[in-house]
Amino acid sequence: MKSSVKINRFIDHTLLKPEATRDQVKKLCEEAMSYDFFSVCLNPFYVAYASSLLKGSTTLVCTVIGFPLGANTTETKVFETKKAIAEGACEIDMVLNIGALKNKEYDLVQEDIKAVVDAAGKNLVKVIFETCLLNDDEKILACELSMKAGARFVKTSTGFSTGGASIADVKLMKANISNTMEVKASGGVRNLAAALDYIDAGATRLGTSSGVAIMNGIPVEEGNY
Repeated sequence: MKSSVKINRFIDHTLLKPEATRDQVKKLCEEAMSYDFFSVCLNPFYVAYASSLLKGSTTLVCTVIGFPLGANTTETKVFETKKAIAEGACEIDMVLNIGALKNKEYDLVQEDIKAVVDAAGKNLVKVIFETCLLNDDEKILACELSMKAGARFVKTSTGFSTGGASIADVKLMKANISNTMEVKASGGVRNLAAALDYIDAGATRLGTSSGVAIMNGIPVEEGNY
């Protein structure tokens, strides 16, 4: 695996900083096209702009919904999803309602995810757990609810909380989803060695702002994503 994997096609090249500018988004898209990354992952405000820049390329536009807290109402998440898709997003990374999960309001959590899945139509939905805020039992429950709701991916982290991805969490999530679902590791995937370790653990997508550094074997020590 490590010697043959096409690492570029695992990468969602990410820019989610609140201070991100159009020039930075343009650079992100140019890098993504140059390295043939799977997608760029941006805040909804930049979806239409990124879509115009990436038109005709193999790189998709991914955006985040209910980000970064997950505590938006379902109606808000649905509106965000529909607008993002209308503007060119092909993949939706939504944040799970973490408080509702801890309240044991499992039906609400599942319905929240399903509403976004339904709003996304044929477009792929990833559910962000924020694993640093959950215990293992809650992570397993989140996997089950995401499966029942029809999501295609489960994802470790937003990159904006108290911790990011871990190998243990990727393995746990992989072990508790169906064969038709996948795992995205995000939050702190900063170098090639780490990227390959996450892939070996079962991740099929990596959310990172360090895509160029990973491709060039350059270590990056700082940054959430």
